[in-house]
Amino acid sequence: MHLTVGATRQSTRGRNATIAAFVVLAAMVPAGAVVAADQTVHVTLPYTCSLPSGDVDATVRVSASLPDRVDVGQAIRASDVETSVELSETAVHNLIDKEATTVTAGTRLTIDVAQGDSTAQALWRGSATAQPVPSTGPLTLRTTGDVPTVTGQEDGGLTFTAGALGVDLAPAAATPDTDPASITLDCTPGKDATALLGTVTVGAGTGSPDDSPTASPSSSPSASPSSSPSGTPGQEDGTPGGVQDKRAPKVAGRPSVQADARPAAPRCKYDAGYPLGPMSLNSYVAGYSNVRKQDAAALIPPFCTMLEQGSPEFEPYPDWSGGVIRQHSTGDLYNNGRKESMPFTATFLTFRFMPAKATMVLEQAGPLTVDSLGATDFVFTSTDTYIRVPLVLRVTKLEVDGTPLNVGPACRTSGSLKSPEPDSAKFPGDHLVLHGRGEQNSGEPATGYQLLSGGPLTGEVTIPAFHGCDNAGENLDRLFTAAVSGTGNYIKQMQGQTCFAAAEVPNPDECTEDRQPLKVPVPER
Repeated sequence: MHLTVGATRQSTRGRNATIAAFVVLAAMVPAGAVVAADQTVHVTLPYTCSLPSGDVDATVRVSASLPDRVDVGQAIRASDVETSVELSETAVHNLIDKEATTVTAGTRLTIDVAQGDSTAQALWRGSATAQPVPSTGPLTLRTTGDVPTVTGQEDGGLTFTAGALGVDLAPAAATPDTDPASITLDCTPGKDATALLGTVTVGAGTGSPDDSPTASPSSSPSASPSSSPSGTPGQEDGTPGGVQDKRAPKVAGRPSVQADARPAAPRCKYDAGYPLGPMSLNSYVAGYSNVRKQDAAALIPPFCTMLEQGSPEFEPYPDWSGGVIRQHSTGDLYNNGRKESMPFTATFLTFRFMPAKATMVLEQAGPLTVDSLGATDFVFTSTDTYIRVPLVLRVTKLEVDGTPLNVGPACRTSGSLKSPEPDSAKFPGDHLVLHGRGEQNSGEPATGYQLLSGGPLTGEVTIPAFHGCDNAGENLDRLFTAAVSGTGNYIKQMQGQTCFAAAEVPNPDECTEDRQPLKVPVPER
């Protein structure tokens, strides 16, 4: 038996099951319980940020509001969270290309949460609108964003301690075609830093906050996944650490988006060239794509996607103890009437010694499909979503050792980026495959990826050889192929909360007044 949401005749159990399935797939992530803030955090910390060219010192200021006391099992969400990173004038000149006039920042601050001998980790992410690069003096980047809730599971003091910090910088020039390469800083607290942000008393507070272990600010990040501010493939949003025992504080995952002011983003609006459908959604996607040959990653800035959501279909188990939920949706990349991403730049070394800066776009070369498969027992639901789309990588501009080179109008990969396909019989041909997994307990926020609320999508691609790259008769195909093409290139994209643009009255928490997505995701690596 298959039941489709919207059918008029169903059994009571079938109707209830279908409603449950629809709720899961809709992934309407509720806001966690917010308690009154009784303490305000203002902490200034010295950090050291590592680059291949050497270390850079930064001053990091973290401010937030936390409750003084909560009940056991009551969710705690830090509010008014702001992370400020100050770079010296020397650091700015060493890091940011002199052509840059503005810079957009994103931050990823690892928060070590501890209660007694139980620990967990949360990721406080923030983003900011573009701001001018000063000609003299320090550069201060202030980011804000939504943060996951933390729930204490027993009586005692629950501590919040600042750990590793990731800073993503996207400089921009006055002329977009000359935008400098993006930069990622991996930073750790200085050895003399006191990184404790605050302590919340949980329950009767029988435990002493002093008994709660906190991360040593003098220690360097270990090789374990939990020490990285950028997260690790396969881990859910907001919980970089490993599996904790039942007494450990619980960290709820949330999409990586800016919660308040909408950062600068390209136009993402249905129009006469791309008209609204009955279930039309739109969203922003941003992230990183590794280039394995270069041991580096290219930042792909926010770009627009248009989606037409399909109806969920529910197939109950024979004993009605649960069932399987399927949904098929379609969509397109969209940039000013073209099915492509926004241009992005990457700097790499050709033949390991000569710097080259390329401006590129991802061109859609066939249908984009979104297929979700979920399983539920009406208490716990897990959903795996696969996004498939053939994409060709086109190079529009190139500089080698600072000298511009013409690449011609048709410099691109010889075919689509190619991912391993879990169902090649049903989905033949070369295409990109991105996978997202979401989980949800009844009555709790969903974690991971959901079509409507967004989240992390990961995959791996082979980049084909290049062709059509010509500089006044000089064939550049081999240069690009040798430097970039190959297998094993990891991709991580963050999809933001979708806007249901087809709604009669769009949700103001998800859409702008002209039906564009309100939430812009913060790229993660």
